[in-house]
Parts: sequence; C-alpha cells; structure tokens
Amino acid sequence: MTTSAAIGFSLDRYRIAALALAVALLFAAATDYIPAFIDAQGRVFGLFQLDIYKDALHVASGLWALASMLSRRSAVFFLRVFGTLYFLDGVMGVFTGSGYLDLSIFIDGIRDTSWLVKFLSSLPHLALGAIGITVGWSPWGARPASA
Repeated sequence: MTTSAAIGFSLDRYRIAALALAVALLFAAATDYIPAFIDAQGRVFGLFQLDIYKDALHVASGLWALASMLSRRSAVFFLRVFGTLYFLDGVMGVFTGSGYLDLSIFIDGIRDTSWLVKFLSSLPHLALGAIGITVGWSPWGARPASA
C-alpha cells in the first residue's frame, strides 16, 4: 500500500500545487518574524513591510490551500480562485504599489515608490497566482475520447 493510498487520496498535480502554495504562503507569513529576512527599516527582503493584515491573509490562504487537498475538486477550485485573486492583486500592485486583498489600496492608496520596487514587491503574488492559474485551469488531466 502506498503512502497516498494509506491516507485516503492520491497526490495528483492539483494537490501537489496546493501543497506547494500552502508552504509558500505560510513561509510568507513567517518571514515577518524571522530577523534574518528583515532589514534595518523593518522591511522584509528590503522591499515591503508586512503587518498583521498581510500575515492573516497569508495564513488564511495557506490554511485554505491545505484544506483544499481533501479532494481533487477542492484543489482545482482553490487553484482557480486563489490564482486569479492573487494574480490580479499582483497586477494592481505593479501599477499602484498597493493591493486589494490586504485592503492596502483603500488604506494607503497609490504608493509613491519606484516602478522597480512596485514590481518586485508584487512579484510573489504574480508568481503564486500564475501557478494557481496555470495548474488550476490546465487541461492536463483531460482524458482523450475513446475511439
């Protein structure tokens, strides 16, 4: 009996992607509390300042990713919705320096910072969102019609 059969489900590409995103999101929440990642101005990786709202968003998203692993259908739903929401939040961040998921566009408005900082700060959401969209909407699992 394989490990995945013993726990009641198989680790297909959707569940593996959800697990990878869960790890990334929980890591993002943890970086705010690891001194090695914080510069003298309190910015993570020298780019952005996390706060309790962003930490809560990352933890909630990570827990959602873990919960979505219970079924293939849940994992696909998670990847599609999460991917779309996070990617669009990243796009907004590139243009404004703020996002909507953490409400910073409403709290801070458009930030006066360089385009490079806006892009680099938004890159995690763009990348995580792209993974969710790519895997969640992929036709990889489609089976060919029988002849």
